[in-house]
Amino acid sequence: MKWAIQPGDSPLFGPERGCEHFEQRVLRFDGASDEHVHEADDEVLYVLEGSGRATIGGEEVELSPGTAAFVAQGSSWRVDDADGLEVLSVLVRDPLSSNGATHAVVAVDAVEAGAATAGRAFRLLATPEVGCRSVTQFVGYIPVVRAPDHFHKYDEVVYVLEGDGKLHIDGESVPLQPGTCVHLPAGLVHCLENVGPGEMRVLGVFRPAGSPAEAYYPDGTRAAY
Repeated sequence: MKWAIQPGDSPLFGPERGCEHFEQRVLRFDGASDEHVHEADDEVLYVLEGSGRATIGGEEVELSPGTAAFVAQGSSWRVDDADGLEVLSVLVRDPLSSNGATHAVVAVDAVEAGAATAGRAFRLLATPEVGCRSVTQFVGYIPVVRAPDHFHKYDEVVYVLEGDGKLHIDGESVPLQPGTCVHLPAGLVHCLENVGPGEMRVLGVFRPAGSPAEAYYPDGTRAAY
């Protein structure tokens, strides 16, 4: 299935995989890094593993799993110290103007959860409210259930953080596990199923920005939650 990439496969979703709006990368650090700056792209970051310190847009930041950041095009960030640090970077092509915002840092545990379909929940990270006008970055929490097939009106890339499941698209199914990447173009009918035994957590980035809870059934009616 072209919509999923399993752990160990590369590259992740980006132009080479037909994903024009985004480029996913897993960055690894065991010490200080060079300066990172993208003149044409916004970037959203999420710490997957390890710990460290970084300077993001001139702000010193402690890094641990669940730390998220938005870095506007032309702004810089660097890792100052790291111990087994893994960061998921998503570059956002042709971003909207940030209206002067250079960066934002959000800790997932500091964010209140919202509700979505089929008992799912989410926490919003990089959003227009913190200056990230092009995309919404969020962590989704999926209980042990198969939700009804649905689609979104936004283009989304997903990274599985925890749990095991299946991705169902057009009669085909592939396994989901930590490290699996998924691309869901706008209008693609799909279902992410958690097969258990525990909760599944996923990291999503989508554009245009909005609510992860906005979904539609295959007949076009809006999904209830």
